[in-house]
Amino acid sequence: MAVQAQKSPVEKPLIVLKIGTSSITRKDGSLDEPVLVEVARQVARLHASYRFVIVSSGAVGTGKGFLKNYSGSISERKAAAAIGNPLLINKYAQFFSPYNIPIAQSLCERQHFSNRRQFLQLRQTFEELWANDIIPIANENDVVSNFELRFSDNDELATLIATGFGASSLLLGTAVPGLYDRQGQIISRLDRIDEEVMGLAYKETSALGLGGMISKLTFARLATRMGIKVVIFGIRTPEGIVLATREATGTVCTPQPSSLSLRNKWLASGSLVSGRVVVDKGACKALKNRKSLLAVGILQVAGDFMKGEVFEIVCEDTPSFALARSRMSSAQLQQQLGRQNVEVAHADDIVLL
Repeated sequence: MAVQAQKSPVEKPLIVLKIGTSSITRKDGSLDEPVLVEVARQVARLHASYRFVIVSSGAVGTGKGFLKNYSGSISERKAAAAIGNPLLINKYAQFFSPYNIPIAQSLCERQHFSNRRQFLQLRQTFEELWANDIIPIANENDVVSNFELRFSDNDELATLIATGFGASSLLLGTAVPGLYDRQGQIISRLDRIDEEVMGLAYKETSALGLGGMISKLTFARLATRMGIKVVIFGIRTPEGIVLATREATGTVCTPQPSSLSLRNKWLASGSLVSGRVVVDKGACKALKNRKSLLAVGILQVAGDFMKGEVFEIVCEDTPSFALARSRMSSAQLQQQLGRQNVEVAHADDIVLL
């Protein structure tokens, strides 16, 4: 019988698995180690068929017990993360060790995704890890992250990795088994995430975490628009990770058709928006026909951005419909308003939302 050749790490589909704080900690904030043991076992079972990035919360919860009279201030959260990060990563290393799977820590900051060069370096690092069958464990670098430029939560970090690295699936492991409808039943599939669906989400977050179901649906909507399947599922569900890859548990959010390149997916999801440009109806029509943005069609400029930074585009007070990387600063653009044949953003640097 012919032996099927095993795919190389580069060819294997990518799964981004996000695990929330409340999913792997007890009420007192301490790590629930049996849950991590199960995570390692299931991921090891799937490792031959998939590349993985695990985005794991829990560092603050793991470290806060070492601080006297912890109250949750920003400085205390940073200190708790500094203590908890090495403890958390050591536990992952311990529980993956029986399967001979090395793990690596990746502490990410927002600029790693907003700066194209840093993003490509990060992707190359992950590709090197996958080529050596190593699983990256990612988390925000809370110790040094600037408060204004931090991720909203790890749901955002997981989504940025999934969209920027071309993941096939984003698995959001939670403390609940999925999204409930108004009758208290799990919704098994969502073909679209609209205002009605968002209204089903509860607004509470865990005492230690930052996210909640609203956050998960918000970033699930972004990921599905980029052609990525999202599954919101209970991390404590028996064989939950394995079942999530088969769409057999939790709430499956259907991916939408997307022809965007990886570069434009990065632009649409990973870039920090530094300003806003209002265009007239003629420019709006031209942009939707995949034309470049010219100064003659711009009515108003808001914000302070430099050449190479990203701004959002709106059409005469309608919601933003595109993002663009600017070929000039906002100050230079102000001086060029209304001029013919002045290119503000090339069509290749514009992504329609």
